[in-house]
Amino acid sequence: MDTREKILSLEQLQARLAEHRARGARIVLANGVFDLLHVGHVRYLSGARAEGDVLVVAVNSDASARALKGPGRPLLDERARAALVAAVAAVDYVTVFDAPNVEFLLEALRPDVHAKGTDYTPTTVPERETARRLGIRIAIVGDPKRHSTRQLLARLREGNHG
Repeated sequence: MDTREKILSLEQLQARLAEHRARGARIVLANGVFDLLHVGHVRYLSGARAEGDVLVVAVNSDASARALKGPGRPLLDERARAALVAAVAAVDYVTVFDAPNVEFLLEALRPDVHAKGTDYTPTTVPERETARRLGIRIAIVGDPKRHSTRQLLARLREGNHG
């Protein structure tokens, strides 16, 4: 599949997921900014995929990424970030969202699992109450948070590329 075909609107995604559900597939939703894709992101997405049959990744829009990360971010626009995430083999579908969290996507998509990275615990996931109410399992996946875009940018500014 061409990676551009993996990037869908919410409406397109809902239709596609209905087809997967009809075949008994377990749907996983992961999300993030993914500004400068790094090994931590890839491990997070691989871990999320292991939780089900179909992995949907919600990428923050430019406006929501800026609100979360501050001035100067994101470095890459939402289309570029969505394309990079779509190119990861573990990812089935990508959608861009413009909210501070993915509560509305949990409501709209009703995944079986909501995957979050190891910088969260089950009690700190912002969408935990919505997930609980909808019967969506939360999975903390990926390797310990030793990789971040913020750290990578700091190293690049310092000239420390090793």
